[in-house]
Amino acid sequence: MSLKHAYYRTFQAVFNVGARVMPWRKAQPIKGAGSIAEIPALLAKDGVTKAMVVTDPGLVKAGITAKITAVLDAAGADYELFSEVQPNPTVATVNRITDLYYAAGCNGFVAIGGGSAMDAAKGAAARVTQPKKTTQQLGGLFKVIKAIPPFIAVPTTAGTGSETTIAALITDEQTHHKYALMDLALIPRYAILDPDLTVGLPPFITAPTGMDALTHAVEAYLCWTYNTAESKRFALEATTAIFKYLERAYRDGSDIEAREAMLEASYKAGFAFTRAGVGNVHAIAHTLGGLYNTAHGVANAVILPVVLRDYGEKVYEKLVRLADVAGIADPAADDATNAKSFIDEIEAMNERMGIPKGFDFIKDEDIPQMIAWADKECNPLYPVPVLYDSARYRRVIEAIRI
Repeated sequence: MSLKHAYYRTFQAVFNVGARVMPWRKAQPIKGAGSIAEIPALLAKDGVTKAMVVTDPGLVKAGITAKITAVLDAAGADYELFSEVQPNPTVATVNRITDLYYAAGCNGFVAIGGGSAMDAAKGAAARVTQPKKTTQQLGGLFKVIKAIPPFIAVPTTAGTGSETTIAALITDEQTHHKYALMDLALIPRYAILDPDLTVGLPPFITAPTGMDALTHAVEAYLCWTYNTAESKRFALEATTAIFKYLERAYRDGSDIEAREAMLEASYKAGFAFTRAGVGNVHAIAHTLGGLYNTAHGVANAVILPVVLRDYGEKVYEKLVRLADVAGIADPAADDATNAKSFIDEIEAMNERMGIPKGFDFIKDEDIPQMIAWADKECNPLYPVPVLYDSARYRRVIEAIRI
């Protein structure tokens, strides 16, 4: 082991000790069809007199935002609407939301959508909490510190887990660097898991967001140190549900049982990786989002099996356990065979759901930057099962090019 890698493992071991005494919490889940009706009461309970509602144009067009604003209108709840969040939200978007929050006299947030809307709203909440710091200065670990305003997350996809995580992923539009704000303060207060909002979600969104959740669960389970009994249990339960229900939801957008199960799986996977960490898959995927605006779920789905194969026997034992809960393990087979079967099935799921096998837009000249960003994100914080050097990052990046 190199001195650099020894430092990474030492950092992770020390951080693990400190993490055991940190005030971890979960977003309180409000579950079930029609649970959006609880939002006005939750806002009133927390003293929110005017909410900053953050969403994206697609949800406005689809009528989903209107379902929630109608609930607020019926209850006489005051709010300001920002509906211009784009995929891979930028620093400029965070700053616009922050400015509108102040101008409208808001004192709480309702974020509606996938990870982009929730991340943008979290970024603005961080800015409100630390008004003397820029969005860029809040990037990294534990820069927010103080409690953010009351925050209700309303996921409309089952995948990002942002409704229960400490992270907000923001892209600097000037440098194209996608980075994370990470702080326990960013965990939303409530997560509204209403499957009615995901009914009819198109297959091309259902598939990658579901594989995003699977990546969260798998990477969290493979992490070598930060895991707790609860995070491992949630990762396993999320994996079980995703293998059972994701393709059902993909084939039939009106399958309410599958939609509800996937929302809960996303929540559990989100908690698992919040507590245990993610790894090299996410570190590389974020570079694709920043440079090429690649959808995060698609990037994760493509990269996950490549990285798992690259890890090799270091992860076989844990992959066998995942294969077992996914219902694809063969009791008569050895660990290597079952581990490889699990990876094969991920690739097969991708293919059945129309997710590409790789990307044709990665430029040779961008690869050094991708390696540098991935390495900086991953190390020393993420407790990955296999530490990567530049050559290994390059190997994976080359393997996802077609």
